[in-house]
Amino acid sequence: MLNEQRPVLFWMRTADGKDWKSKHRRKIIIFLHKPPASLEYSVLLQTIAVAISFIYFNKVLNTMQESFSRSSVSCLINTDQQSQLERSVAEDKKNNPCWQVTQQLHYHIEKTMAERFQKEMRNKLTGVRPILSPGAPLSKVAAHVTGVSATKSPIAESTWSSRGFLGERIRAWEGQRGLSFLQNMELRGGELLVPTAGLYYIYAQTYFKIPSTGDTEAETKEETGETKEEEGALLVQYIYKKMSSYTVPILLMKSSRSACWPRGQEPGLFSLHQAGTAFLQPADRLFITVSNASAMETDGRASYFGAFLVG
Repeated sequence: MLNEQRPVLFWMRTADGKDWKSKHRRKIIIFLHKPPASLEYSVLLQTIAVAISFIYFNKVLNTMQESFSRSSVSCLINTDQQSQLERSVAEDKKNNPCWQVTQQLHYHIEKTMAERFQKEMRNKLTGVRPILSPGAPLSKVAAHVTGVSATKSPIAESTWSSRGFLGERIRAWEGQRGLSFLQNMELRGGELLVPTAGLYYIYAQTYFKIPSTGDTEAETKEETGETKEEEGALLVQYIYKKMSSYTVPILLMKSSRSACWPRGQEPGLFSLHQAGTAFLQPADRLFITVSNASAMETDGRASYFGAFLVG
């Protein structure tokens, strides 16, 4: 059986003939060896085994995916199972597939919400402050103005209903000489004009000199026969922002203290200082008001205010 051969016939045309129908054809017989039957059977069995294995594992994978999907959905919609999980021990929870599914779901939800919140916050901030490319230096925007001696007392503008702000506005500031300077900012009518949007650090200090009453404590006791209750003055400093799109100034910060009227011949000296940060838009204006402008000391080293861009 192993030596069995099969004849295969091929018909060929001779080089000098053109007639395919007649005697000019030559018959060539080629004998091919037939492969052993056992080899054919082994190849067939291997093919069948591979096919059966593929079908089996594919079915197992589909079954596992379906069972996992059903268990995941049941973990989310089965409230009884959720309450049972909450009552179980922490060690058992970690080994429970439902607990793992819910924990992964909570993690992805929290991550998505955090990314969305950060994106919304960035979008809001970009509407207030400029978008700067990485490594780009901030433009130098700063101002420091100092008090100057005024020939006349400041005009009181203290009614809220008429002016929209409290206190008396300080209009006399020096921006070019001495310790003062203006860098990419303008000083107009006692107001600092903001050139660009961003986060600014704003500060102010006002120095007050309150005159003495001229009486001593002994004289007061002799006149009244008892200790006179000391009278005092309330000193307040305000920092306002005025916007072009809003008519009423906005109070950014304020500082206050109570000062007793000094006795004797020496005046009383008091100072108020405050500082903070605020987002400002182009064309915003900053100005200072105080409760008692006539008592303010105009020395440039004692009374001043300013702002500079920090981000």
